[in-house]
Amino acid sequence: MDEPFTCTAFEGGRRLAAGPAAAVALAVKRAAERGISPLVFDDRSGRQIDFDLRGSDAEVTARLDPPARPAGRPKLGVVAREVTLLPRHWDWLAAQPGGASVALRKLVEAARSADSGGERRRLAQEAADRFMGAMLGDAPGYEEASRALYAGDADRFQTLSEDWPVDLRDHARRLAGPAFEGETA
Repeated sequence: MDEPFTCTAFEGGRRLAAGPAAAVALAVKRAAERGISPLVFDDRSGRQIDFDLRGSDAEVTARLDPPARPAGRPKLGVVAREVTLLPRHWDWLAAQPGGASVALRKLVEAARSADSGGERRRLAQEAADRFMGAMLGDAPGYEEASRALYAGDADRFQTLSEDWPVDLRDHARRLAGPAFEGETA
């Protein structure tokens, strides 16, 4: 099952709100009513996001719910999408027990299991670097910290980020954490 959509909002170098998107959106709405324009980041990807803050609190949070998906098996979270393969691939898939969908799901799960953290590490590096580039791109040590992040050098990353504003530093470190799992420190 997917993790809930969480995000973090910053007003300059200070964390304004963090947690489920609905709670953060309402905190951002309150800040906007006071003339403050926080920046909000998706905790999973490190990408900056915007909320549509028009209307009542209920309208703001309702827009955060994912739209209904017409195809697939919604109770199981299955979404129908198009896949392009060569004819020989379709022939092989059709000959598998359970058909193409079952075979593709098994292949994807096997690939995910075999990854042994590589994708998780890469996604953490990218998320942390996106956030750092947006909020700390001019900060002393940013470029070297980014290099340390991709090199898997947790000690150097910690040292280089030490003088950053506390809330920004802590968030960057939290996003980067999985990038250093399994590394010797």
